[in-house]
Order: sequence, then structure tokens, then C-alpha cells
Amino acid sequence: MLKFKFLLPAIIIAFGFQVKAQNVQISKEELITLTPEWKGERFPDGRPRVSDDILKRMKFVTIEEAWAVINGAGYRYQIADGWGQIINPDSVLVGRAFTTTFMPGRPDVWKAIDSIGKKEGRLSQNVWGVEQLQKGDVYVADQFGAKKNGPTIGDRVGTAIYTKTGNGIVYDGALRDVEGMKEFGSFTSFFSSYDPSFHNPGGGQNRDLTTMIVGINRPTRIRTVTVMPGDVVLGKLGVVVFIPPHLAERVVKSSELVRLEDMFGILRIREGKYTAGQIDTRWADNIQKDFTQWLKDNVKKLPVGEEQVKEIIKERESRTQQTNSY
Repeated sequence: MLKFKFLLPAIIIAFGFQVKAQNVQISKEELITLTPEWKGERFPDGRPRVSDDILKRMKFVTIEEAWAVINGAGYRYQIADGWGQIINPDSVLVGRAFTTTFMPGRPDVWKAIDSIGKKEGRLSQNVWGVEQLQKGDVYVADQFGAKKNGPTIGDRVGTAIYTKTGNGIVYDGALRDVEGMKEFGSFTSFFSSYDPSFHNPGGGQNRDLTTMIVGINRPTRIRTVTVMPGDVVLGKLGVVVFIPPHLAERVVKSSELVRLEDMFGILRIREGKYTAGQIDTRWADNIQKDFTQWLKDNVKKLPVGEEQVKEIIKERESRTQQTNSY
């Protein structure tokens, strides 16, 4: 009986490892529970699916415009900076976050995780998430800053990522084969460092066991940001913004309005119609009306889609009518 009492905790711990291993991949139900603000379309696994149209328009959003909206909504820590290296630093990275989390290798836990993976037909842990990527995704990986014997992505895995998504990556760790990945063209990527070594994919006795995957499409951490699966990734000017999916459309619409207001304001200042003081403050009613009319006169000539411009005009006229009714 005494022997059984000592064995029982060990059995519970061993069972617990198996449960945790099975849950490396988040369940659909859990992911939906963790993203309650999103009311739109989802992928079959439950990940929020912000529309392709919003992603396309997001490329023109500035970091400041995105920050203003998400900060105003209470999301204070959504910007990750301090990237050691960037592939295609003059390009813009936009897509839906697909998250993975790695931790330093520990043989007993690694074996527990890997044994479950083998039963599911999975191969090397570094591609478990990669194999599930969709077009328009951004592979976001917390690689705990690992450098020596840490890279889980080289040009082969990078090719798989780029082929599946058409996008680059956000990777808090070291990459290898960076020269090869630069040849992809539009593989705009943010990563911490470069190292020619590679992680140990097999857990052999005579090699450093440096990484193991502990989360797929679970909340993960990039710098000081909690990143959720389905967040919209906006990377430019050396920083990455992770935009909660339910705020993505608001960010885009706000950016488009600001872009048009700036264009109008600069034009009118150059024409001498208004002073900088009049434009760089809350606009008087006559300027507001002038702006609305300018939108109507130039609806097909502006750097914002015609449909979006018409929507802005409609909203402005509706607000004017409501104001006049009081």
C-alpha cells in the first residue's frame, strides 16, 4: 500500500504530461473562447479570419495611425521593436498571425510531446505549425531568442512558409540560411539574429536538445506583446504592430479618412484658401462642408477605393443631417 502511495503521484504526473502534449495544438473551442470580440468569419480551427480586402488596405496604414486606434481602445502593448535583422526592410509585412511557441529543450518533456506527435503522423517539431499555414498568414514564432543550436527555420522551411503563405515571418530567435531566404523576393521578415547552426530535431543522446514546441495557435509572446492567433500583423519601418482582429477594420477606415483629410488640408493650404492654423485644429463647419464636396468631386481620383470614399461621404452626410435635426 505504501509503495502504491509513492507511485500514485508519478502516475498523475505522467498522465498530466500526456494531456499537455495533446494540447500543444489549441482546440477550436478554446480559441473561440479566447477571442470573443471577433464576430466575423473564422478558419475551421477557430482562428479569426480578417478579410483579404482589409489586409490589402492595411498595407497603406502608418504605424502611428494603427497605434492611435488600438491604444485608444485600451490595447497599450501591441508594438514589438528592437529587431536585430529584417529581410526586405523597405517592404511592408501584412497578414494574419499564426502563432507557435518554443521552449528550451528538456528531454523528458520533449519525448512526451514528440511521442504524441508521432501517433498523429507528425514529423520534426519545427514544422508542426508550418504544415498548417494558409495563404495570407504570417508565421509568428516565440523562439525565446535562441541563437546557438536554436534556428528552426532555414531556407528549406522558409521556402515552405513562403510557398504556403506568400508572406514572411516574425521570429524571436536566430535564423539560418538568411542569404537563401533573401532570394525569395517578397519574404519580408523580422527576426532577432543570425546563426549558421541548427536545432536538434531528433533528441539524440549526443547532441544538444535546444528547442521543443509547446504551443500551436495559442497566445504567445513577442517582445512585450501578447500575440493572439488571427491578430493582423503590420510590419514596417523596423517595428511590428499586432492588431486585434476586431479592431482591424476600424484601423483601416480611420487611416483612410486621415489620409484623405491630410491630402485635402495640404491642398487647401497650398492654394491659400485656409491657413495652417485653420487646418491643424478642429475644422469649422465651412471646412467640413468643403471637404465633403471635395470628396464628391474627386471620388474616382483619390488614393482610397471608390467604394470606401462613397462610404465616408455617406457617413458624413448622415452625421450632418443628425446635427441639423437637433
